[in-house]
Amino acid sequence: MNKVIIIGRVVRDAEIRYSQGANTTCIARYTLAVDRKFKQEGQPTADFIKCIAFGKLGEFAEKYLRKGIKIAVTGRIQT
Repeated sequence: MNKVIIIGRVVRDAEIRYSQGANTTCIARYTLAVDRKFKQEGQPTADFIKCIAFGKLGEFAEKYLRKGIKIAVTGRIQT
């Protein structure tokens, strides 16, 4: 099973694109800054996670996701 739940702040407004073809689909790309629980000297205090949302979730991201807003995301990790 590949399921994650991430809570963080949106780094910048979502970048929106629409696929081409007969059935256009909304594609939203955004980055979340997730604070680290333990902070070590000389290390970054947050991890930056790139996220992609398709279809209705992409349209939701276009309408509501703005820089600095705190959100929770569920999905899967793909590297």
